[in-house]
Amino acid sequence: MRYDEYRAHDAIGLARLVADKQVHPTELLEAALARYEQVDPALNAVSLLMAEVGRARAAEPVEGPFAGVPFLVKDLLQDYAGYPTASGTRVLQALPADSHSIMVRRWLDAGLVIFGKTTVPELGIKPITETSAYGATRNPWNLNRSPGGSSGGSAAAVAAGIVPVAGGNDGGGSIRIPAAWTGLFGLKPGRGLLPCGTKGGDYLHGLATEGVLSRSVRDTAAMLDVLAGPDPGARYCHDGPGYVFAEAVCNPPRRLRVGVAPESPIGTTVHSEALRATEHTAALLESLGHHIDYAAPKFDGRQLAADFGTVWAAHAAADVDQIRRRTGASERDFAFDTRVLAAAGRTTPANELVAAYERWNDYTRALADFHEDYDLLLTPTVAQPAPRIGQMETPSVLKFLAGPLLELGAGRPITHNRIFRDFVIANLAVVPFTQLANISGRPAITVPLYRTPDGLPLGTQLVGGPGSEFLLLQLAAQLETVSPWAHFEPPEPVLNAPAALAR
Repeated sequence: MRYDEYRAHDAIGLARLVADKQVHPTELLEAALARYEQVDPALNAVSLLMAEVGRARAAEPVEGPFAGVPFLVKDLLQDYAGYPTASGTRVLQALPADSHSIMVRRWLDAGLVIFGKTTVPELGIKPITETSAYGATRNPWNLNRSPGGSSGGSAAAVAAGIVPVAGGNDGGGSIRIPAAWTGLFGLKPGRGLLPCGTKGGDYLHGLATEGVLSRSVRDTAAMLDVLAGPDPGARYCHDGPGYVFAEAVCNPPRRLRVGVAPESPIGTTVHSEALRATEHTAALLESLGHHIDYAAPKFDGRQLAADFGTVWAAHAAADVDQIRRRTGASERDFAFDTRVLAAAGRTTPANELVAAYERWNDYTRALADFHEDYDLLLTPTVAQPAPRIGQMETPSVLKFLAGPLLELGAGRPITHNRIFRDFVIANLAVVPFTQLANISGRPAITVPLYRTPDGLPLGTQLVGGPGSEFLLLQLAAQLETVSPWAHFEPPEPVLNAPAALAR
C-alpha cells in the first residue's frame, strides 16, 4: 500500500477497507512501519518499537470496529504486557509490565494493531517532550519546535502520518496542548467516563483521564465508544453515557451560547497569533448561528495555578519515591526538573496540600456558574505558537543554585526562591488555559482551525459542562465540515531531514 493511499484514510476508513477485504491488516502495518522508518529519525516520536508484536497480530484474524488499524500507545500509564512502560525515564526502561492496562485491553478488543509506544517527557510532568533518556521529540511542521507534551510523541506520530490515531492521556492539558501545536483534534473526556485501570485508579487526584489524538472527529467519537464503560474496581464507577458517541458526527448541535475568554487566567501575555486563532474560531461559530459573548468564569487564576502545582508536585514526589522503591534507583537517576518538582512536593506540609485540593471546589463551582449562562467556554488552547526546542529548559542559574541543595535534600529553599517561582510562572504562561478543565473534571476539546502566517497549527479550546462530550463532538464535527483540517500535511522536506537533527 502506498503512503498516499494510507494517509488518505482515517482509522475508520482503514477499518472499512479491511472489513471489505480491499486490504489486509499486514499491508496497513507495513505502510505504517515504512512511514515510521522514513520520518521518525527526524521526529523521535516513537520511544519503543514493537514491530514483531504488530506483525504477529496483523497476521492473525482480528475483529472489532478498528480491526486491522495500526496504532501506537502512549508510554505513560498505558501498559502492554511484557514490555516496559518507561514513562520517559531510563529508570523504568528494563522493567516490563506484567499485564495490559484496561485501555490497552479495550484497544486490542477493538481490533487495533499495536506496534509501539510514543515518547513522553519524564513522568509526563512537562508540556513539552524533551528528555535526557530519549532526546527531544520534534514537531512535524517545524523540526526546530516542540509538538508539546506530555502526549507529544503521539501527536507527532499522527500529524506525520505514521498512524491515523494514537493513545494519549491528559492531566493538565496533555492531549489538548500537543493537538493544538500539531494540527490535530484532541478531546479530554470528563472525569470518570473512561476508567484509569488498576494502577492509580484516580490518578493525580482525578486530574488525569485517558483518550486519543486523531485527525478526524469521527475517529475520536468512535474511540470513546470503545473505551467508555464501567470498571467494577474503579473508585468511581461510571455506567456509561447511555448513547453512542459515533452518532454525534451525524447531526449538528442546537444553537449554542459560547463565552469567549482570550485573556490568560494568570495575567500573563497571550501571543497575538493565539488571540487571532480564538477570534477566528469565534467568528466561525457565529457564522454557524451560535451566540457569541466575551465572558469568562470568575476565579483567581494565579491561585488556581498554585493549587494545581501543589498537587502536581506532591504526585511527582510520590511517583519518584515509588519508582525508587521498585527499582533501587537513586535520586540522581532522574532528570533535574523531576528532582526539583519532587523536592517541592516533599516539602509541602500536609495541611497546605489539603487546602490546595479543597480550593479545587471553588474553581469547579466558578465554572459551573459560568455554564449556567453559557453552554461552552472558548479560549486559546495555548498562549503562543509551538515553542522552540530548548525554550522551556530550566535556566542554568537555577540549576547552579539548586544543584547543591538537592544533594543536601533541602527542597524548601529551592521552591521558595524567587528564581524558581519566576521559572514556574514563565512555563505556565505558555499553557495557562487547560488546567481548569482537569481540576473541574469537565470535558474539553482542541479544534485545529487556524494556522499562523508561517504555517504552524494553533488550536483553540472549548470547555463544556458535565457530560457534554456528545455536544462537543457534535460541534467539532460541524466545524470540521465547514473548515476541514485532515487534508493538511506537514511539508515532506521537513520530515525527511537528517536523523541527527532530532537527537
